[in-house]
Amino acid sequence: MRVRRTTAFIDLSGFTALTASRGDEEAVDLLTRFRSAVRQVCSRRAVRIAKWLGDGAMLVSVEPRPALETVLELQHLASRARSPLSVRCGISTGSVILLEGDDYIGHAVNLAARLGDLAEPHEILAVPDLVSSLPVWGAVLSDREVQVRGLDGSVKVVCLGLQDHPPDCPTDPICGLPLGPEVAFARAVSSGGTLLFCSDSCLDTWQNRTSAPPRG
Repeated sequence: MRVRRTTAFIDLSGFTALTASRGDEEAVDLLTRFRSAVRQVCSRRAVRIAKWLGDGAMLVSVEPRPALETVLELQHLASRARSPLSVRCGISTGSVILLEGDDYIGHAVNLAARLGDLAEPHEILAVPDLVSSLPVWGAVLSDREVQVRGLDGSVKVVCLGLQDHPPDCPTDPICGLPLGPEVAFARAVSSGGTLLFCSDSCLDTWQNRTSAPPRG
């Protein structure tokens, strides 16, 4: 069965070295916290964790934007937490074969995995087709051509990240992403003032917690 999916491979860069230098227990503790964050973010943004891959995971989304929002948020969380390990990611989109109801086979999946391997620490490498689905608070930081194992010739990729923002920029109260008014998906008024949200998923989460209607 052919379906269109966006696939991301995300992992902790430097995990093997951390295990060797700091011991298995500390590495496992960090991995446990990483997996907990992945579960929480994927659940809120309706992205499926297709499989765990040691210190990483394969994520699958029906639509591109939730997958992009997820990897951008996870990268930001790792940076904000000042984790000793960085998050890196490869992400692609396209037609794939859904095999036995729970596995995905195809060029787009293979490409995402290869881009994940090629990504430097703190990098999200994506196929250019995904740029049109970036949330407004996301940005293309650079572009380049890379050699992908198993493919002839070079492949053009873009490196994704967050839009520049001032240090005192407001943050989404659910995910903590920095947002200026010009890039916010929605606003709501609370007793503490106007809140900015990055997406419908964060707005819905806040509404479910507070039962407050959105404004603006």
